[in-house]
Amino acid sequence: MSPLSRRRLVSGLLASVAVAPALAETSSEDRRRFMARAFEMRAEAIRRGDQPFGAVVVKDGRVVGEGISAVLTRPDPTARGEIEAIRDAALRLGTRDLLGAELYSTFCPCPMCEAAAAWAGIQRMWYGAEINDGGVPRLGR
Repeated sequence: MSPLSRRRLVSGLLASVAVAPALAETSSEDRRRFMARAFEMRAEAIRRGDQPFGAVVVKDGRVVGEGISAVLTRPDPTARGEIEAIRDAALRLGTRDLLGAELYSTFCPCPMCEAAAAWAGIQRMWYGAEINDGGVPRLGR
């Protein structure tokens, strides 16, 4: 990619973040419900003989994407729960633009998953049984 193309890409990303809609406050009860669904995805990953990770993408108060780890069973090193949930949400919604969405994951997302969330426009990450606020996804740590 040329330096000019790279600058245009970064400018476009920054512009899309600047005009992203404000994230509606999710109640703690809803956060518990969404995280419980992510842990159901984790249980399914374990049942299938894969790594113990699951995730969901939530937009406008509803689950729009679900993912379980398929790293071992597919095998695919990129088939992590978070990325599978992002892929599922994009397919269900018919768009790669997930601005305004939240990602709920059973474990702190790795750098690859966090970068995928950033590229998709996910606006907030939550992880773990304690529902830790992972903040806004970044392209690099």
